[in-house]
Amino acid sequence: MKILFISQYFYPEIFKGNDIAFDLAKRGNKVTVITGIPNYPKGEFYKGYSLFKKRSEYLKGVHIIRVPIIPRGKGNAILLLFNYFSYAIIGSIYTLFLSLLKKYDRIFVQQLSPVTMSFPAIIYKKLRGTYLLTWVLDLWPDSLSAAGGIKNKYILNFFDIFAKLEYANSDKILISSNKFREAILKKGDWNNKIIYFPNWAEDIFINYKYQDKDNIILPKGFKILFAGNIGEAQDFDSIMKAAYLLKNNKFIKFIIIGDGRKKEWVDNFVNLHHMRDTIILLGRLPIEVMPKYYAQADVMLVSLKPDYLFTITAPAKIQAYMLSKKPIIGMMSGEGSDIIKQANCGFCVNAGKYEELKDIILKTSLLSKNNLKILGDNGYNFYKSNFDKQKCMDNLYRIIN
Repeated sequence: MKILFISQYFYPEIFKGNDIAFDLAKRGNKVTVITGIPNYPKGEFYKGYSLFKKRSEYLKGVHIIRVPIIPRGKGNAILLLFNYFSYAIIGSIYTLFLSLLKKYDRIFVQQLSPVTMSFPAIIYKKLRGTYLLTWVLDLWPDSLSAAGGIKNKYILNFFDIFAKLEYANSDKILISSNKFREAILKKGDWNNKIIYFPNWAEDIFINYKYQDKDNIILPKGFKILFAGNIGEAQDFDSIMKAAYLLKNNKFIKFIIIGDGRKKEWVDNFVNLHHMRDTIILLGRLPIEVMPKYYAQADVMLVSLKPDYLFTITAPAKIQAYMLSKKPIIGMMSGEGSDIIKQANCGFCVNAGKYEELKDIILKTSLLSKNNLKILGDNGYNFYKSNFDKQKCMDNLYRIIN
């Protein structure tokens, strides 16, 4: 088949859609990707890419076309808005002309933030009537309100129109969380279109074993590792409160890897309360080294703030934690909590319950190495049954066909 893949983000930016496009090409399909010039997450164009460099390239059998966009910048809301709409508008103009020249058999959209990134696909669908599949990884405008702090009803209503337009024009709506179904159905009767299609972990986490030559030095003690975005959604206010209650326990250490809008706040909290011995902030690290740090941890931490959106969201880091054979401690409600409990791979308290998080951390720190290993193995086995990458790819290909 000839497949048109639409996503504002693509390789060398790290997103699951990369795996999908490359797998489809590997199966003999002709895949064309319409994406932006890579600039996520730092907000500036990657080295070697610009408005005049590497706008078109072939990689692993995939033709990648990068439309001009305004880089997102760092922490600037206006630049971010321009970034969103520059891809939606210029990408739509490009697909408008593309529809006159080429006929594709399928369109696949990787819909992250923002929801407007699906608009080029809708334009092509309208003009050519091509079968459209949309993989929903982020609910809009819900996430704009819950994680972005936007409460203006006119802005939310504006993006709600885009979301409804996306769902109405999709022939299949793939959802990364089972509970996304109820939120989507509030916008329209699309139940017959919806199919559960979850995330998976990066291959780099498969059967990794730490070697002394890896030269990763973390403090001695019971190491709790959080990896990923340090933002509003992850409820670092509650994480820090739990850590503060454990301040005098010299055995328990929090290792935080990542960056985000709350990073500076967390750094200031640690300094204010003199907790450098308890909380170790390592900043953003390349994914290639992450298995080395995961292997050194005793348990992994995942959290989401108490908000309706996050009760129906399953953080993708859960899959990476499971594939790494590590026990998981969670502070969240809903879908993510359900997965941890079903897999019996750790412990979870409700979102925002930092005192209970403190208690469950203390309890877990007293477990034997063997009991921790059993929990980690449970998560790994659950992953292989439910989130294995090859099984996901095979299932997707059946859906596309």
